[in-house]
Amino acid sequence: MKIIIAGSSGMIGKLILTNCLNSSKISEVISLVRKPTSLKHEKLRELVVLDFEDYSQHGTSFKDIDIAFFCLGVYTGQVADDLFKTITVNYAVKFAKALEEKSPQATICLLSGAGADRTEKSKTSFARYKGMAENQISNLNLKFHSFRPGYIFPVEQRNEPNFAYRMMRVLYPLINFLGKRYSIKSTELANVMFFVGMHGADKQILENQDILNYSHKQQ
Repeated sequence: MKIIIAGSSGMIGKLILTNCLNSSKISEVISLVRKPTSLKHEKLRELVVLDFEDYSQHGTSFKDIDIAFFCLGVYTGQVADDLFKTITVNYAVKFAKALEEKSPQATICLLSGAGADRTEKSKTSFARYKGMAENQISNLNLKFHSFRPGYIFPVEQRNEPNFAYRMMRVLYPLINFLGKRYSIKSTELANVMFFVGMHGADKQILENQDILNYSHKQQ
């Protein structure tokens, strides 16, 4: 199988990339990057992309793809609202359209988020833009699955992006106690995204509880 992934340097994308490289069913992984990384693997081909809204120079890299993972994103508040929308909506949709053009038989797995609003009327930018991305990709001729995790607990230690996430990490035992709707471990999310990409799912939209249910089925 041939895989393409955007966002492989992020918390979830990195774990999915590892799953792909370790799978005997996958022969090639194309990772879209802004600049080359130090990662080397016989299956891995890094593709430097200068503009994530323009794949006109990279069309051949989207040919014969079986599964695509879009995990590229930015935290709310890190950038201005117009750039946040560009990254959340435009980048995801342009990636999906490039995939549809060259590999319409492919499956695409989108890392979305809890509360994504497909009415596109939410006052919260995150919810509204995630809903926009889901709507536009779901209208394409692709097998589409969107993953809406709640709080993602980083299994690997990292520098948290802001104070809120530092507090969430401290409060994770309590959040986890509240049930399956509210949180998930980074490894659980990545493993399920990889599994669904490989095998499909009975839902297009997988909420936090759905993702955890799939995680438990794999055990």
